[in-house]
Amino acid sequence: MSAIKRIQKELKEFKEPVSGCTAELVDANDLLHWRATIEGPSETPYHNGVFQLDIKFPKDYPFSPPKLTFITKIYHVNINSDGAICLDILKSQHWSPALTISKVLLSLCSLLNEPNYNDPLMGTIAEGHRKDPTKHNLTAMQWTKKYASQQQTTKDTNKN
Repeated sequence: MSAIKRIQKELKEFKEPVSGCTAELVDANDLLHWRATIEGPSETPYHNGVFQLDIKFPKDYPFSPPKLTFITKIYHVNINSDGAICLDILKSQHWSPALTISKVLLSLCSLLNEPNYNDPLMGTIAEGHRKDPTKHNLTAMQWTKKYASQQQTTKDTNKN
């Protein structure tokens, strides 16, 4: 199955809601470039946040992983200030063609729920969490309110 056929099939999956996630094409003429959102899980500092992601599929998808980047700023140990994500399944050596973009987005929701402090992308955030988890969570909540609130997401979308 070619990358395009596989991507078209996965895009159809999003016609039915995927728990807490949406995805759509950025441009109807480019199946390799998507925009997605994930909702911050309840009982986390990211609750009530809606986080936008940029997704770029390689031409040899699903044999190589897609590149996902957070567009929305987020205070997270596994996501850096450029939106790069440290998630093992997105690394070539851990990627499987059996994975779909909906499974990847659900994995990102899980990462928001359970950050991996053993493999931090942001060492200073990991250290801050280790020293004072309450302060860490407060900062994450403040960033979520500032950058990922429903109102902020709407404003950003209207700018484009």
